Amino acid sequence: MNSRAGLAFAAALPLLLTPAAAAHATPTSDPPVGHRLPKAATMTGSGGAVASVDPVASQVAIDVLKKGGTAADAAVAATAALNVVEPYATGMGGGGFFVYYDAKNKQVKTLDGRETAPKSMTETSFLEADGTPMNFDKAVNSGLSVGVPGNPAIWQAALDRWGKRSLTDMLAPAQRIAERGFVVDEAFSAATADNAKRFSMFPATAAVFLPGGEPVQPGTVLRQPDLAKTLGLLRKDGIDALYRGPIGKAVVDTVNRPKTVDGVTVPTGGMTTADLHAYRVLRKDPVVSSYRGMEVYGMPAPSSGGIAVAEILNLMSAYEKRTDTATSATDDVQYLHRFADASATAFADRNRWVADVEGVPVKELLSSGFAAERACGFDPEKAAARPIAFGEPDGSYTSCGPVAPGKTGGVNEGSSTTHLTVADKWGNVASYTSTIEAFGGSGMVVPGYGFLLNNQLTDFEFTAPTKGVPHPNLPAPGKRPRSSMAPTIVLENGRPVFAAGAAGGSTIITTTAQILLGYVDRDLTPVGAVAAPRISSRNTGATAEARIIDTKTGAALKAMGQPMTKAEAIGRATAIAMPARGVFTPAVEPTRGGGGSAMVVEPRKR
Repeated sequence: MNSRAGLAFAAALPLLLTPAAAAHATPTSDPPVGHRLPKAATMTGSGGAVASVDPVASQVAIDVLKKGGTAADAAVAATAALNVVEPYATGMGGGGFFVYYDAKNKQVKTLDGRETAPKSMTETSFLEADGTPMNFDKAVNSGLSVGVPGNPAIWQAALDRWGKRSLTDMLAPAQRIAERGFVVDEAFSAATADNAKRFSMFPATAAVFLPGGEPVQPGTVLRQPDLAKTLGLLRKDGIDALYRGPIGKAVVDTVNRPKTVDGVTVPTGGMTTADLHAYRVLRKDPVVSSYRGMEVYGMPAPSSGGIAVAEILNLMSAYEKRTDTATSATDDVQYLHRFADASATAFADRNRWVADVEGVPVKELLSSGFAAERACGFDPEKAAARPIAFGEPDGSYTSCGPVAPGKTGGVNEGSSTTHLTVADKWGNVASYTSTIEAFGGSGMVVPGYGFLLNNQLTDFEFTAPTKGVPHPNLPAPGKRPRSSMAPTIVLENGRPVFAAGAAGGSTIITTTAQILLGYVDRDLTPVGAVAAPRISSRNTGATAEARIIDTKTGAALKAMGQPMTKAEAIGRATAIAMPARGVFTPAVEPTRGGGGSAMVVEPRKR
């Protein structure tokens, strides 16, 4: 979905309002501006940069940067705007992970704003009375699937730690967009139609997105007065309006007593206001690995993204040693073959060892010894049999000799996510992935408050996948479900040089790793790395885009035994390269998902 069409701002009205101008604004009938914001897949310049999926959000971020805001300020304002124009992907009803380079302290830190399970959740919550796993769609479209939201807490924590602006200021653009509305484009309308059946189950959702019983149509001005009211409450009372106030009470009521149309019932949840009171954003040290002399920073558990991306890069290095051929020197067939086996191997280990539990063996999973042992089974001429067995990150590893160079020639995880990358003139960098899980989350809009709730708890395993093998990602009270989100920042000689992340459920890991490899090893420009055709081998599932499958490269990979099914598109990414101090090259998808929006404060003159 890409709601990039014309904004509903009054002519000449700045996106960033003063607090007095909109603190308690009410819905307005002012018409939208009929023009479209300019869109570019990449540009180069100075003063700061943003890469997002939507020009509305990118313009909001640029306005914040121009007015002296930091990358953290801009990331918060832009993500709040995405809650309005990309509501099926992210918003205050969801959560996310925030990775930040603080130029003043020269450190990378993270914020874990993953949704949490209510205290009522148990290991058997997603099992039917007979002990069988609940139907996945039944679980998604229910109160049972909703975790305590984390995004508003991330916004406040990021501003408190790294911002120069208030939450009141940073939510003003989003409130104004919700009041004035935006012009629905074909992608937004099509996404609504795809979800119309389940949206129609919930009257509050249908009232917003299915007016008159039909999906909002292209060219319609979609105004969201309830969402504007909610943003106004957050601006007035802060995030306590959610975690200790009326918004939270409405969330709890929606989760525990979902309001459905006659004849429809859905599973109920057990969230309480105490669960909301107890929610905390967790400040964590990042996962750090090394590649080509650069430091790669990512999210720790419960995200598996930082660990799995690092293991993929380690395995690619191990394959180089096994074959005595650098990744940069291989042809596309050998490169993608290596990448597919590395990805499947990393997923085998991720699925077994990573979750929101004590004792995740991070150090060993990221060690060169573990990667070398896991690379022993690599055959440059034949794909490893799937599924690949998980490894034992126990610190005792077997070495294996080199092989001759090759001839050159499962988890239910929703894809409704968005990634935002921002850098400011001081050198601060924000890499922020946020989500409500499935496209449209749980399908439930909070009545009277206008925002969709997540279905994040379906990221738990409903039951242990392998009988007799304990699994770390089973549901439990207060637990955070495992995620594949992989916001990433890369430093070289202590300076940020690249940042990236993606949407796409479990394919986020492979998309992010492939972009890093494309930029570092395959001599691609930032936008070239983002736009390159993708393959995603996740051990229990493997997909590739038509630009791979329907070519000689795809035929060669199939002949090597690489499992692939065709996907129209894999992931939706954003990135910023910083090749020199003060120089920024943001990059977004040229075509996937309708394209994205890359902007800089001061474009380089041609």
